[in-house]
Amino acid sequence: MTEPLSQVLILLAAAVFAVTVVRRMGLPATLAYLAVGLTLGPHAFGVVSESQTTALLGELGVAFLLFTLGLEFSLPRMVAMRREVFGLGAAQVVATTAVFALIAWLLGLEWLTAIVVGGAIAMSSTAILLQQLTERAELNRTHGRLAFSMLLFQDLAFVPLLALVAALASGKGHFDLRESGLAVIGGALSVVVVLAAGRWLMRPLFHEIAHSRLRELFTLTVLLVVLASAWISSVSGLSLALGAFLSGMMLAETEYRHQIEAAIRPFRDILLGMFFISVGMLLDVHLLIAGIGLVSTILVGMYMLKAAIAALVARPFTTTRFKALRTGIVISIGGEFGIALCTIGLQSRVIPATLGEPLLVALVLSMVLSPFVLNNNKRIARFLLGEKGPPGTAIEREDAATSEIAHREHVILCGFGRVGQNIGRVLESQGFEYIAVDLDPARIRAARQAGDPVLYGDSSDEEMLAKAGLEHASAVVISFSDPRTSIGILHSIRRLRPKVPVLVRTQDDGRLKELQDAGATDVVPETFEASLMLVSHVLMLLHVPVTRVVRAIGEIRNNRYSVLRNIVPRGDPRPFDESLDHREELRSVVIPPGAWAVGRTLHDVRSRGMEVTFTGVRRQGIMGREPAGDTILRDGDIVVIYGQPEDLARAESVLLAG
Repeated sequence: MTEPLSQVLILLAAAVFAVTVVRRMGLPATLAYLAVGLTLGPHAFGVVSESQTTALLGELGVAFLLFTLGLEFSLPRMVAMRREVFGLGAAQVVATTAVFALIAWLLGLEWLTAIVVGGAIAMSSTAILLQQLTERAELNRTHGRLAFSMLLFQDLAFVPLLALVAALASGKGHFDLRESGLAVIGGALSVVVVLAAGRWLMRPLFHEIAHSRLRELFTLTVLLVVLASAWISSVSGLSLALGAFLSGMMLAETEYRHQIEAAIRPFRDILLGMFFISVGMLLDVHLLIAGIGLVSTILVGMYMLKAAIAALVARPFTTTRFKALRTGIVISIGGEFGIALCTIGLQSRVIPATLGEPLLVALVLSMVLSPFVLNNNKRIARFLLGEKGPPGTAIEREDAATSEIAHREHVILCGFGRVGQNIGRVLESQGFEYIAVDLDPARIRAARQAGDPVLYGDSSDEEMLAKAGLEHASAVVISFSDPRTSIGILHSIRRLRPKVPVLVRTQDDGRLKELQDAGATDVVPETFEASLMLVSHVLMLLHVPVTRVVRAIGEIRNNRYSVLRNIVPRGDPRPFDESLDHREELRSVVIPPGAWAVGRTLHDVRSRGMEVTFTGVRRQGIMGREPAGDTILRDGDIVVIYGQPEDLARAESVLLAG
């Protein structure tokens, strides 16, 4: 027991140190995990050895990642993407497999073995691609959407490729069409089971669990759903990740989506780190040094050919060569499915060691180098095409715009949930600028796409407050409902700027004195304010003069709501999920090429039965608020819609329909 525990402690200590270092350098955390696996793995210092447990934890990390990604999709959206998944995805896998299989055949391999090699190279890393594209807010852009379509089909194509290499490993020497067909049918049935369960069982299940008001039971249920759907997919011959993605996609249409994502995020981040560590362990440094020439040739050739093929097949699905080439560049890295096929082929001696071992090292190395490739995909595409684009990436331009606001007079919003967004909209309508700070990545991505000046970070962090421009802020609004969070933020603000006005939201007056002592200029208990609004309306319905109503409300506020504090407590505790009463949310939809909505007005789109509000259209980085009904949509527009989750799903299917 002490040996596994010591290895886990070593990995944790190394990961904490490495992530801290790379974050200080402004690099993605993925590099830190890969470096830990490479350094401490069996092919370097040998401190930690590979094991089935490590591999399983890594696979679960990928499954949790795909589950959270599925929560951002919906069944109508996936139906709308069927042309890209089964058209573009199939073209990429078939074309890439064919080209590399031909090269392998010319090098002397049997044609069935050559197909396995070609299929292994055609695969790309779902975990690395999706994490990097999500961090860079590129998943909903054209190249991110097309790359995701290819990844989905690669997951499906892995089934017959695995059947082929298994047949060759067993010594049959031929591809059993019947066995492969049964495997495909089994996989299709597992997809149907997961979709059906998500459609008819998930909403009632989570409805009952949520009303139990037990957070630990809710978390346990989420884990059960993820692991059960992944298991169903796995026993049917598909990957753990595909089943998890499908179950997440089904839950995306429920009102519990945000709560589910919050519950699963800690497990996802930890286990995904384990996946990247396990990838780093696969890299054989000794073989890399001994065969550096051959490995480099395979690596460069794989990058160039794979990117070129993907760009060619993606060209009919895009409007420019630039977008097609970016798609090819991001899909050019190797993947875990390719490593699995190569490993099986090498262990069974189906693939000769002279070619298989350098190929395996090249695949792993491409995954290790992938953060550099993905983070610079736009620069590489412009360099290859000889084009000069606007300076910096979209994220860098958005950060620059937010930084300009930070140096002017503005309001800082700590928290950008429903309350924070409402405050921001009113401030904007009155001509005041603001910067919001929030810790919800999905909310930050949606807000950035909608053109809002938001920063990802902890509002109690003094460096983050300085980045948000506290020095030049006219006021600060803390919209979190948890008093403990607000008190921590107040202490940080007062250390930096003792005199800036700070308005704090709280649910009631339970910790009013603590908030005032911590430095709140004013505290707004929302339950009391709601009561005052209702009282004012009641008094006016009773024909009380307006001046008398205003005076009475003012006196109650001046007396710190003392008249409202004599209440009889309710018997049942607070509901588990307070967001269930306010299910409306904001969503951004990128209009793809060839969509039905391209060239049509918002009036035309609304006539298809959409019950949502169009709050803005973002075109070429310029945000148009409250667009007119005669606004004509174009390819690449980001349409910002507001409404109930079910209405948003229907609207998304209309906007994305081909």
